[in-house]
Amino acid sequence: MKNLANCKPTEFLKQTNRIRKAVEKWLTDTDIMNIRRTIPEFEKIDDDADAETTREIAKRNREKRREQTRKNFSRIMDAIMEEHPDETLELLALLCFVEPKDVDKHTMDEYFTAISEMLGSEAVIGFFSSLTKWGLLNT
Repeated sequence: MKNLANCKPTEFLKQTNRIRKAVEKWLTDTDIMNIRRTIPEFEKIDDDADAETTREIAKRNREKRREQTRKNFSRIMDAIMEEHPDETLELLALLCFVEPKDVDKHTMDEYFTAISEMLGSEAVIGFFSSLTKWGLLNT
């Protein structure tokens, strides 16, 4: 299956621009960035706290962070798979040069194989990293 990791450079440029636009809409629709920003209220460590108290508070704060991460992940999965599955499938299709209306013409096995190939590609990872670095190109 053609994907961003095995396409021609001209195809990569055209398709990544389509994906960039879809990602921007997808992130807005799913509110993923705001979900990721949700953090727990951490206990403050007093300047005069002894080492044991500092360790205990730090441990509780780490657990609060882990628990919030689990909650955020669950909220993200609900947003992308339950609340906005069509938008998520559109992205999956575009990553594999499939027109979104034709997403069901391929098996999930084909998509998983393509995703695995893309995750192993420095160019593809670099593209998605740049979207993040540039504020997801809100243009």
